[in-house]
Amino acid sequence: MLALIAGRGALPKAVSEGLSEPFVTCGLAHCPPDEIAAEHLFRLERLGEFLRWLHRRGVTRVCLCGAITRPDLSVWRLGLRTLPLLPDLLRALRRGDDGALRIAIEILEGAGLGVLAAHDLAPHLLPPAGVLTTTHPPDSATIDARLGDRVSREQGRRDLGQACVLRDGAVIARETVAGTDAMLHGLGPVARGGLLYKASKPGQDRRADLPVIGLQTAVAAVAAGLSGIVIEAGGVIVLDRRAVVEMLDDTGLFLWIRERGA
Repeated sequence: MLALIAGRGALPKAVSEGLSEPFVTCGLAHCPPDEIAAEHLFRLERLGEFLRWLHRRGVTRVCLCGAITRPDLSVWRLGLRTLPLLPDLLRALRRGDDGALRIAIEILEGAGLGVLAAHDLAPHLLPPAGVLTTTHPPDSATIDARLGDRVSREQGRRDLGQACVLRDGAVIARETVAGTDAMLHGLGPVARGGLLYKASKPGQDRRADLPVIGLQTAVAAVAAGLSGIVIEAGGVIVLDRRAVVEMLDDTGLFLWIRERGA
């Protein structure tokens, strides 16, 4: 049996729609999925009890998908089965996103559960390398994309965001915890003609928190006056791909699925 541990956004629904096997959908009580119904919600303080519930349901594999916010942890609410996990939970809450997810995966695997990536279950969500739009990137986009590679490595070392906006060899904006769309909405006129670069953090465990773009991202890129979007081939999920490409085609932006370092 498979369990989707789902967060917010469209990714959990996109993954579930491609499944041909039985599955159960779960979520954190403080941050439940908003586009798919959850059969079971749990609090972090009851993680040990939740793991037992999964085993009782016959779950052997889990997939972490969707956005979550960090929960508060109340030691006074800890379940007895969660007490042994407390050192790991406290360690995870002190880490950045990537570090916290690594510890979460370790806990799940320690409980005998296999952890699958969203794109393992829905491989069509990772588009093939190439330019998917009618408009192609200008030569200057290659220079900016290589700068994006360097920015991505830097942000990965610091466990920060997965995206940035670049123009004429300069970094205009970097993604924060608020996310890509918030970064795009906050851009000023200096970003016009620039590009959105997005890639996975170098060395990150790709079974969780693989970056995602979708129609909202395309709309925000158009509104910001960008010239196009560059994402890492095999490293960024595209939701509603057809709608994204149509939006960018209609507005003259490009979508370049690029091998890192190309």
